[in-house]
Amino acid sequence: MASFSASSFQVPAMNMGALGRRASLPARIGCASLAGTAMWRSSASSTSKRSTPFACLGLKEVVHSEKAPAALGPYSQAIKANNLLFVSGVLGLVPETGKLASENVEDQTEQVLKNMGEILKAGGADYSSVVKTTILLADLKDFKTVNEIYGKYFVSAAPARATYQVAALPLGAKIEIECIAAL
Repeated sequence: MASFSASSFQVPAMNMGALGRRASLPARIGCASLAGTAMWRSSASSTSKRSTPFACLGLKEVVHSEKAPAALGPYSQAIKANNLLFVSGVLGLVPETGKLASENVEDQTEQVLKNMGEILKAGGADYSSVVKTTILLADLKDFKTVNEIYGKYFVSAAPARATYQVAALPLGAKIEIECIAAL
């Protein structure tokens, strides 16, 4: 496997400062992903001063809904940064009890998506705002069942998505979904 160091990484010559001033947010985020190689230049300055990685994302705001289960650890239900809402992995927990909706994947999937809807709402978004989801399944054999339920919530322009089978999920859950929404 080849290895690269920052000093051996070559990028075609381009005016990164000009790109940062003229590009839309998605293009600037693309540049920010290159920031790890210290190539992103602050669009606020015409000098060669370099900014920190992801500085273009600005301030972040914690989003919380009482109508969805609380986070199980030291993380937020969601974070707003610029015009994006990043929703943490959501389990099929009933908010009032903190317990899984049931032992079956159908009930858990419905509850996950209801919980996600409440978090999206608290962040100023809804299902139509979602641009990317990641589904984690305890058993990939549940893929078809989850798709049928998922499809009821994402009816227009389904978001980009990845689905993975994982070794285990918190509290013995059968499904967890996270998402990113555009605001």
